[in-house]
Amino acid sequence: MRNCSRSLPWPALRPGPPPSSPAPVAPVAPPGAGCAGNKPAPRRSSTRGFVAGAGTPPLFNSLDKLAIPNLRLGTSSWSSEDWVGTFYPPGTSPADFLPEYAKHFDTVEVDSTFYRSPSRSMVKNWRERTPPGFVFAAKVPQVITHEKILEGCSAELKEFLDAMGLLGDKLGPLLFQFPYFNRKAFARAEDFMARLEPFLSALPVGFSYAVEVRNKGWIAPRLLDLLRKKKIALALIDHPWMTLISELASKFDLITAGFTYVRWLGDRKGIEEKTKHLDRILVNREREMEMWIPAIEKLLKANVTVYGYFNNHYAGYAPGSIALFREVWQRMRSGAARRAV
Repeated sequence: MRNCSRSLPWPALRPGPPPSSPAPVAPVAPPGAGCAGNKPAPRRSSTRGFVAGAGTPPLFNSLDKLAIPNLRLGTSSWSSEDWVGTFYPPGTSPADFLPEYAKHFDTVEVDSTFYRSPSRSMVKNWRERTPPGFVFAAKVPQVITHEKILEGCSAELKEFLDAMGLLGDKLGPLLFQFPYFNRKAFARAEDFMARLEPFLSALPVGFSYAVEVRNKGWIAPRLLDLLRKKKIALALIDHPWMTLISELASKFDLITAGFTYVRWLGDRKGIEEKTKHLDRILVNREREMEMWIPAIEKLLKANVTVYGYFNNHYAGYAPGSIALFREVWQRMRSGAARRAV
């Protein structure tokens, strides 16, 4: 077993009470969305907890620690006030989070758009406060994916696309994040596909789209073939009840577009049972990352751009998860290089 008590390049669990800040609140599934009840049991995590670290390490330095062509890593949202003092410099105001974030990462997943479509002025502000080459991915509003479930939502979709289109060349993939659907919502995968296919066929051109499903049995040739036909990416997720990436990659060709969308989500409930403050690594995800890296390398070798986003609930602290991913990637590549000599 590797020694996890070494000096860490990210905040680890440390003794003493954390600073006071409100606990994150999990969104409540809307009525009628079909995502309540009968959820599959989560798979057991293979991770190990970090040994307590000693104090807060230096802030992040730059985004060039892992310069891999066509691999763009970021976090799900930039708005966590818990990051002030560990990722953002002490005293940073929320208004300055985004430009500060963009000093370290060149992409971000916008989480707030899941709850409501952004205003045009808000989107223009995002564009103006980030450097050239920065890319925003964004979740499609839940009214489309969870409440109306692709029916009668053309006005909401148009409002969202019109606003996001103001990002111009800074606009990246737009994610349709579907919940877990029980049999009351869709008795069979075919019933979901019958609704999904005409919706995807009617999507406006000029945007990049990705689809995420939480019913693991639905990731099958019919869905993959549909997405490939429409040049829409399948979102690959690390989630407690979803199939491991190593198994998926061995069974299917996961390339369905010129890019792939990866989301490291983790166990939200498990993290929130450990802490109310998302400012330090609580769970060691090295083993999971060691499974992801070969799959991502395979995608990159096929000239597919990979957009990857870490959630705070993956390990307790999204920027720290990126730091760990970089370390694991470099260690695996160094080991491969030594074996090749």
